Amino acid sequence: MADIHQLKGVGNASAALLEKLNIFTTDDLLFHLPRDYEDRSTIIPMNQLIVGRSYLLEGIVRSIDFPPGKRKSMAVLLQDDFGKVTLRFYHVYKALTDRAKAGNRLRIFGEVRVGARGLELYHPEIQLITEHTPLPKTQLTAIYPSTDGLTQPKLREYVKQALQQYSDNLPEILPKKFSNGFALKQALEYIHEPPVDANMLQLAQGSHPAQQRLIFEELVAHQISLLTRREYIRQISAPAFKPSKKFAKQLLESLPFKMTGAQKRVSKEIADDLKQNKPMLRLVQGDVGAGKTLVAGIAACHALEEGWQVALMAPTEILAEQHYLNFKKWFEPLGLNVSWLSGKQKGKAREKQEQIIKDGTANLIVGTHALFQDNVEFSKLGLVIIDEQHRFGVDQRLALRNKGVDSTTPHQLVMTATPIPRTLAMSAYGDLDTSVIDELPPGRTPIQTVTIPLDRREEVLQRIATNCAEGKQAYWVCTLVEQSETLDAQAAEATYQEIRERFPHLNIGLVHGKMKADEKQAVMQQFKDNELQLLIATTVIEVGVDVPNASIMVIENAERLGLSQLHQLRGRVGRGAKASFCALLYKAPLSQNGQERLRIMRETNDGFVIAEKDLEIRGPGELLGTKQTGDMGFRVAKLERDDHLLSQAHHVAGQILKDYPENVEPLLKRWLPEAPRYAFV
Repeated sequence: MADIHQLKGVGNASAALLEKLNIFTTDDLLFHLPRDYEDRSTIIPMNQLIVGRSYLLEGIVRSIDFPPGKRKSMAVLLQDDFGKVTLRFYHVYKALTDRAKAGNRLRIFGEVRVGARGLELYHPEIQLITEHTPLPKTQLTAIYPSTDGLTQPKLREYVKQALQQYSDNLPEILPKKFSNGFALKQALEYIHEPPVDANMLQLAQGSHPAQQRLIFEELVAHQISLLTRREYIRQISAPAFKPSKKFAKQLLESLPFKMTGAQKRVSKEIADDLKQNKPMLRLVQGDVGAGKTLVAGIAACHALEEGWQVALMAPTEILAEQHYLNFKKWFEPLGLNVSWLSGKQKGKAREKQEQIIKDGTANLIVGTHALFQDNVEFSKLGLVIIDEQHRFGVDQRLALRNKGVDSTTPHQLVMTATPIPRTLAMSAYGDLDTSVIDELPPGRTPIQTVTIPLDRREEVLQRIATNCAEGKQAYWVCTLVEQSETLDAQAAEATYQEIRERFPHLNIGLVHGKMKADEKQAVMQQFKDNELQLLIATTVIEVGVDVPNASIMVIENAERLGLSQLHQLRGRVGRGAKASFCALLYKAPLSQNGQERLRIMRETNDGFVIAEKDLEIRGPGELLGTKQTGDMGFRVAKLERDDHLLSQAHHVAGQILKDYPENVEPLLKRWLPEAPRYAFV
């Protein structure tokens, strides 16, 4: 491996452009893989051209002129034995005029279009043919991800130098028995310069064995990173808790319903973890309304009963508030102090909360990311519960491990109501054990979902008004193209004013992200107490809002939201025994993706089916959020495409950690140079 400046032709300007692509060394260049290929191996006769395709052509320059027009251009007439084409250039430079002279033979490559003079090629790549010009390449030509100012020929030249001068020095880090029969150097040479008879479909799909060799090594490196992180945390001791006998029993007896079988099973898995003096690292997945909050409450009982503090962190104020109110209702009758900490608290109120957390007066602390902050000190933190983990960065939750008592780390329980496909769970949460609450409480009614074009909005408004007048409660969710709290608030305000003027007899409320926490809470409480029949809201109500009497959900411009978000919003209804409905209003015409998303919403209420489809349609970046996937940082692997390799990669990662520990650091350095390193590696 050498600095990129060592390559011929790479000066400071080129190096700065390469750095934009995260290319700093020759190894980075070797692992900067093509996004596509072109066949430049065969010279095509000019009478066989099809508009819209790219070809390698060769011919004699017959004439050059500069046609009049708004934009100055140079037109070059090129002819072979079978036909002719015009080459058009809008940027004329000396090297071009030196080559494109009448009588010169040129070899060109570009896309054929229809122009003012028939078939034309705009700014094709050109090569002057002399007696020393080599024959066309016998391999496919790579097209690389690039940046403005860095041409494909330059990039190809740099990669070629790196292959010739530095690929021999690349160490084979993956033990041979795991490398699928392809040596690393051989795989890279094939990917950068595939032969003309290579399987183009396989290369386009990323399924060629040479590509899979690199993809697999990268997935193994990521799994090793997750496993080492887990091992690092589990090396620090954690407090061991006996299963709660008093608090859990009292809490369950105070509830008007019984736990489901799935809730009991997951609660037992958590209790078994908490008995150990190794930190629990567990992800609890459950579909909308499956009862994760109660499972978290029972988990808290084990720590609280032994005199330890519990912290619950949620990504938004509204969700944190919902948990705070729930936990207050459940735990204050048991004589426990439930405290609240958010970023919006200032001055004396904030100081007071920080003091009771520090002196141990607060037993259970609910808050937003404010709990992470350095100045927040806990007296005796034993359990951290994180809700909707995908809204935080992968490593953010690890910051809370430093909040434990000297030489111990708190147990971690991570919850999500966004069902995560197995492949995504393995790659984003490979350091966690996983539990699934796969059963809804009895009495829940399936939600009927319909899709309605926006031009029938008036009809929907009338239906909603009629239903509300009959005593039903409904949500009306406003969405915008640009996700902005201010613009969302304005859209919701406008809808609120419009519907209030149209239907003055209805009690209507409004909730959006720009309102103060206590204002939002007051409106939500009114809605919960059935004092409001219709709630106009932005997507802030996506998670955490529980009003069993609400049975109708209207989502305006539903085509703008992803499947998982639509599913979360729909899950605000259907929480009681009433028949529930969800109307997805969309603006026609819909894109193919839009049609597919709305079709899936009509056909299923199963969050895991929806999550799998969402992964197929949108990829992991949008599904988990940029922070989450940004921390994954895949270079050649794509989770939605390469999921079939994950289980094997996980298994091989475990074997390498056990049998080849000397290979761990080089693998991580190659694929995850920015990842944190842990002491034991």
